[in-house]
Formats: sequence, C-alpha cells, structure tokens
Amino acid sequence: MSIGQLSLDAQALYGQMLKDLQERLSPEAHVVGITSGGAWLAERLQADLKRSPALGVVSSSMHRDDFAQRGMADSAATKLPFSVDGAVIWLIDDVLFTGRTIRAVVNELFDYGRPAAVHLAVLVDRGGRELPIQADYAAARLSLPANQSLRLTRDAHNQFAFSVEA
Repeated sequence: MSIGQLSLDAQALYGQMLKDLQERLSPEAHVVGITSGGAWLAERLQADLKRSPALGVVSSSMHRDDFAQRGMADSAATKLPFSVDGAVIWLIDDVLFTGRTIRAVVNELFDYGRPAAVHLAVLVDRGGRELPIQADYAAARLSLPANQSLRLTRDAHNQFAFSVEA
C-alpha cells in the first residue's frame, strides 16, 4: 500500500516486529493477540518464534465504550489458556489509533486476573490518541486523516497487507 510518499509494506513491518520482539520477549512472557488483526500477528509470531507459553486471544467487544452503537463485533471470543494472575503479557495489535480498543482489552484482561505487567506491541501507531495510551513497541508510525482507517488483511497464505478505508 502507498500513502502519498510513504510506502507501507505489512510483510516487511512484520519481519521487523518479529526480529525486535525476539529480543524483548522473556521466556515466561505470554503473547496475546487482540482480535482480529492482532490475533493474526500473535499467532504467526508465536509460530515463528517457536514459543512454548500458551498463546492467548483477547476481544475488546464487552468493554468498548461504544458497545451500544457497535454491538457484538464479529470477532473471536477471549481465550486465555493460562493464569493471568502474575503473568507478564505482551498484547499484540495491528494498528493503534485512539487507544479505546486497548483500554477495553486491558479491562477484559483484568476480568481474568491481575497480571504482573502488560506491554503493548503494534505493527503501526497512527497517532490520534484520545486516551493516554502508548505502545511499548511500534514497527512504524504514521499519520492518516481521522476519517480514514488502516486495516490489516491476511490472505490464504498467511501474508499480510494493508488497506485504507474512508
């Protein structure tokens, strides 16, 4: 995908994320993907890093502040096949924008227990925060107009790409 002069290669950004997180993830840390794009990334990271701690998936649906307008999102339910109490968790997401999804996900995590630490890694931080939330790791940072959304897509061969929607 190309945005103005910026070319955004999701596969290359994933490769950078893989390399950088390999150095940051402690052996006991749990990788938890945020549905849906973050879950795709987390699943592939878990396999590529050959990690043994159980992979988790977390949904923001039940804790969103716009639940009345959106209803239940068409996404996977939260699955955390490990004890959250005392765990070191790396949340993985595709795009960080307002911070509202992350707020909802952290609330969902705390429904399952009290982690020792929660870190956030994203493929793209596009700015525009409405809440005081930031990523511990971002493979890329860019700005888009507020009326555009950046979406991660995945093909049948598990290859990533971005699309921009207005």
